[in-house]
Amino acid sequence: MTDFTGIFEAVFALVGVVITAVVIPYIRSRTTAQQRAEINAWVKTAVAAAEQVYAGAGRGAEKKEYVLSWLREHGAAVDEAKLDAIIEAAVYELNSGLLAEEAA
Repeated sequence: MTDFTGIFEAVFALVGVVITAVVIPYIRSRTTAQQRAEINAWVKTAVAAAEQVYAGAGRGAEKKEYVLSWLREHGAAVDEAKLDAIIEAAVYELNSGLLAEEAA
């Protein structure tokens, strides 16, 4: 009987390399994109809520603190610089009417 142990080991090694090189990075990239989409949705929700709670111009600092506080309470684990950029983008979308169009 022929010993196929070497062939099986080579095939399993190749499968391991493919999983390490292709599958794991793919999963990580999908998770990251999903997490980014989720945090963007949470930020947009918080920004819209802040606009309702603190109506009127000149209350940007209060609105931003509300958004940051709301996100912290809901477990947003993003560093302040990235979060600040995401908040500013959501505010821009809200002010330019893009956020309302997405909801429709």
